[in-house]
Amino acid sequence: MDLKTTYLGMQLKNPIVPSASPLSNKIDDIKKMEDNGASAIVLFSLFEEEIEHDQMELEHHTTYGTEIFPEALSYFPEHENYLTGPETYLEHIRKAKDAVDIPIIGSLNGTTSGGWLKYAQQMQEAGADALELNIYYLVTDPEVSSEEVERKYVDILQGIKQHVDIPVAVKLGPYFSSLAEFAHRLDLAGVDGLVLFNRFYQPDIDLEELEVVPNVLLSSPAEMRLPLRWVAILHDKIKADIAATTGIHNAEDVIKMLMAGANVTMMASALLKNGIPWIDKVLVDIQQWMEEHEYDSVEMMRGSMSHKSVANPGNFERANYIKALQSYSMEGSL
Repeated sequence: MDLKTTYLGMQLKNPIVPSASPLSNKIDDIKKMEDNGASAIVLFSLFEEEIEHDQMELEHHTTYGTEIFPEALSYFPEHENYLTGPETYLEHIRKAKDAVDIPIIGSLNGTTSGGWLKYAQQMQEAGADALELNIYYLVTDPEVSSEEVERKYVDILQGIKQHVDIPVAVKLGPYFSSLAEFAHRLDLAGVDGLVLFNRFYQPDIDLEELEVVPNVLLSSPAEMRLPLRWVAILHDKIKADIAATTGIHNAEDVIKMLMAGANVTMMASALLKNGIPWIDKVLVDIQQWMEEHEYDSVEMMRGSMSHKSVANPGNFERANYIKALQSYSMEGSL
């Protein structure tokens, strides 16, 4: 059974890649993920705030406004117990590369070019095999247009690409007016991969303290429907590789994403819930399904249920909306 796939120009032994999360804070856990079958690992993010500010200022940024980040900082242990600062991050890359044989993907999280450029280059020098850009720009100014936001993404990508030789992926949220067109723009700008989608943690209100607080919830399998649709739509419409993430918890989720057209699938919540050995169980279940359904390789199934491959591509679009509502109504009346 051939589980090999390619992502960002790298040949991987299987399509399971742990995404950026606290699981990569410790070298022992990185080694454990490799031992349980992970084909590559995206390290936890180096935040723009960590690059720009000293430790005292970082303390402020890790306790205020955490709801804006894809990896909510309030989920992390107290700051003295986890890795902070760009120099420490670079050393962590070096140690990870020494400890494992699988690719290590560095992660940068921020909203401006700024210090990213320098540290993207230094991540490459530290041994990172690729970079993942977590760009999240929360627009609160009503005078900032969607075009300005999208241009910011493209400018950051192009700036990074000019400073590194290793592949660069961009992790996107789903909140774009014309996602297909924007993906195409990033493709033209030289992106090597798109990660669909960022799962932004939303703020909540503490009614007793009357404070806005972060509310960190791990993903559920139901959330994979959104990236599934867009992976299927974008497959073979862009040159960039596609990584599917959000809501991927078991072998069925992985198989569906591969059939939609993903090169790899990324998971974090499932591992936080079930432990790192969950990777091995998912891989075993994938192989069993492939054997039962006579698939010899991952490549054989990849894209077989994409927008361009299915008999009725409208099922990924509005055409299936009314049918879905009618189906629910009929089931509810029984």
